[in-house]
Amino acid sequence: MHSAAPTTTESADPLQRERDHLASSRAALRAMREDAEQLDISDVAGTWVTQQVLRDQIQRRIAALADLADTPLFFGRLDFLHAIGEDESEGAGGAQFYIGRRHVHDAEGDPMVIDWRAPVSQTFYQASRKDPMDIAKRRRFGYTGGELTAYEDENLSDPAEIEQASALLAAEIEKPRVGPMRDIVATIQPEQDEIVRADVSGTVCVQGAPGTGKTAVGLHRVAYLLYAHRERLAKAGTLVIGPNSSFLSYIEQVLPALGELDVAQATVQQLVAHVEVRAQDTPEAAVIKGDARMAEVLRRAVRDGITLPTEPCVVVRGSRRWRVPAYELTEIIQELAGREIRYGAAMAALPQRIAHTVLLKMEQGGEAPDDRVQDAVARCREVKAVVKACWPAVDPAKLVLRLLGDAEFLARCAEGILDPEEQAAILWPKPGRSVKTAPWTAADAVLVDEATDLVQRTPSLGHVVLDEAQDLSPMQYRAVGRRCTTGSATVLGDLAQGTTPWATASWAEALRHLGKDGAHVEELTTGFRVPEQVISYASRLLPSIAPGLAPATSIRTGQDTLTIRQVGEGLTEAVLAACREALAREGSTGLIAADDRLPALEAALREAGMPFLTPGAETTAEVRLTLVPASLAKGLEYDYVVLDEPAAVVAGEPDRRTGLRRLYVALTRAVSGLTVLHAEPLPAELG
Repeated sequence: MHSAAPTTTESADPLQRERDHLASSRAALRAMREDAEQLDISDVAGTWVTQQVLRDQIQRRIAALADLADTPLFFGRLDFLHAIGEDESEGAGGAQFYIGRRHVHDAEGDPMVIDWRAPVSQTFYQASRKDPMDIAKRRRFGYTGGELTAYEDENLSDPAEIEQASALLAAEIEKPRVGPMRDIVATIQPEQDEIVRADVSGTVCVQGAPGTGKTAVGLHRVAYLLYAHRERLAKAGTLVIGPNSSFLSYIEQVLPALGELDVAQATVQQLVAHVEVRAQDTPEAAVIKGDARMAEVLRRAVRDGITLPTEPCVVVRGSRRWRVPAYELTEIIQELAGREIRYGAAMAALPQRIAHTVLLKMEQGGEAPDDRVQDAVARCREVKAVVKACWPAVDPAKLVLRLLGDAEFLARCAEGILDPEEQAAILWPKPGRSVKTAPWTAADAVLVDEATDLVQRTPSLGHVVLDEAQDLSPMQYRAVGRRCTTGSATVLGDLAQGTTPWATASWAEALRHLGKDGAHVEELTTGFRVPEQVISYASRLLPSIAPGLAPATSIRTGQDTLTIRQVGEGLTEAVLAACREALAREGSTGLIAADDRLPALEAALREAGMPFLTPGAETTAEVRLTLVPASLAKGLEYDYVVLDEPAAVVAGEPDRRTGLRRLYVALTRAVSGLTVLHAEPLPAELG
């Protein structure tokens, strides 16, 4: 590795030349932004709507060209052995390609920095000594506070050079984590890159152990797909779904740092917010409501009001009366019901079908009606009366309100699907009187979403990223799946971290509920963030919580990253002391504890004058300690973690297996060091 040092002449200093290129690239980026700011569309032909659309596009372009002072424009350089084909726009043989977070070109349009997502950039991640991919040299750059301070070369085509681990790569991976999650464009590994660049038309499922970078892979995949298929995805939209708001706050800066500003983020609960959640289910009721069988119960409930006519429909047109017998009306209704189209679409089609039958009779009677006559017949009082009686409108929320509050209606819709005990478990103790005052739970909101889709199709997005997917119920999978029925998905999770009573048992099952049976499952087992000592210790729980998964390994083999200490008395004081010790080092500290231990720890921290944050709040140089309930630790990372009383974490869950999974999550949040403090005996599964 080469670092900054005094030199006699600028031309003789390779590091200074790289710094000069960085300065030139930043100047070129500023010029690109100024060009965008100076665009004048006042004389552009078109309506004010067209002009507003153009203004919005220009503003997004300006925002995407922001030069972030602490974010290096490029992190690597490629020197090719031979010329690249003439069809490649990025350059020719002998040129040096600087790889960065976004494309930058000079005044003549020649590239100064190549976007990491461009085809030529893939070799930066995939080239190796075994397969150099025509790369003579790969150079990595090191930065300190935004200033280029070092570089490191790999001569991939030189068989005499001894292969060594990249010190700059290791330094970037181990960089202290203060603030929100960062992008990993400088450290993407070959197996991660293959997932990132997978085709947009296919769904990918990533089973990733803690620290393997699955969340980062999913976010970078969105950025890549928007680069490679921008027009297609810009129309359909993209969405990142996370487990909770704290997690979304933690990752929200990754995509903007990559120049992608228009990707929506939400939790599953925010997607299905048709009703106000004001109550909580028992675990038994939540599991039943989340079961895929509820989809058929709801389908029956939606169609329960369909009735067959017993009287004909008589339409009066001028001096003539046209009669549609009951049996013909029955045939029309049965045919629509048998097609399994959306309830609302069938209801809209029914008057047209009746009107068409009337038109046929009119033609047989010697008249020559046109489409305007058919529309008029479809809107007439007699046809509307038939539709209202035989195919009544359905309000999804009111339907679920009735289903969960009316035992007789539930029994009729759930016959042969749910047994009487299961029906009793999901009935509200006190039936809701109205949608606004009903005791809705989170699982009920998902049922309303299912009913809504049965009535009217849910619009599909172009691509959806679903993180921490192992915790979703089958009905929640269905809610996500109908938002990408015509698009693709990236599913991220770890079966060992499933901490809900309905956590999925296998990815095959989860993907079936998602509607993506043909998805390819990739497994990431090499960790880049969690130290080997820590992940090995946590993996002792795998035989009990996920016996089918292979233990993860880590490239970070440093010693003294794990401390386990039993405290006879004064556990809280020992925890505060461990936090002070962690805060004496650079980086963030997370104090993770069982949820019911938080009030006592909050009081102790305040009394000790130790300021702290809540999960999702951005750490600063002044406040680097976050107090994290074990229930919200999933997906978060801290340089140092102090884990309070593992036995309490396990005991805080309804069953031991879920408790051990929660403990596994808590044990694997540390990037540089983990301190475990306990007064009670450690769980036996930890050995």
